[in-house]
Amino acid sequence: MADTEIALLQEQIKRLKEKKFDLDAWKNHTVIFLERIFGKDNSKINMIKDLAYDYSSWNLRDTAAAGKTSDKDPVLLQAEEILLAAITELKTLGLPQGKKENEKIWDLLNDELTGKAFRELETLVKSEVKDKTEQINKILEGLDKKQLILVIQKLLTD
Repeated sequence: MADTEIALLQEQIKRLKEKKFDLDAWKNHTVIFLERIFGKDNSKINMIKDLAYDYSSWNLRDTAAAGKTSDKDPVLLQAEEILLAAITELKTLGLPQGKKENEKIWDLLNDELTGKAFRELETLVKSEVKDKTEQINKILEGLDKKQLILVIQKLLTD
C-alpha cells in the first residue's frame, strides 16, 4: 500500500492549519509531491495550482452582503478536499501504475523510426537469431544522426 505517500499528503493537510501559512509555498510543495506520486499530467496538480484567493471588489461585496463569515477559509477547504480525495484514491486503488519502461521505449521507437525499421527491429528482438545484437546494430546504424539524437533525448527527458 502507499503508506508513505498517504502520510506525506496528510502532513500537507496539517500544514494548512499552521498560523504562518503561506499558500504559494504550500502549493509548490504539494505540486512536487503530487507529481512524484501521480505523474506530471494529473488533474489534481492543476487543481492545486489553480487555488487562489479572489480579492475582486465584487467578491468582497457579495461576501459582506450575504454575511458569509465562515470559520473555514474556502481556499483552504478546497485544498484539503483535493488532498483527501488523493488519499482516498491511494487507499482504494493504490499507487498509479505507469507504463513499464520497456513499453515506453517501444512506443518511442514506434514514433521515431520508419514503419519498416520498427517492424524489422521488433521482429528481430522477438526472434531467436544468434547474431541478434549485430543485426540490431545494423538497423540502428541505418538511422541518421538526427533520429538517434531525438530518440536518446526523448528517453532521457521522458
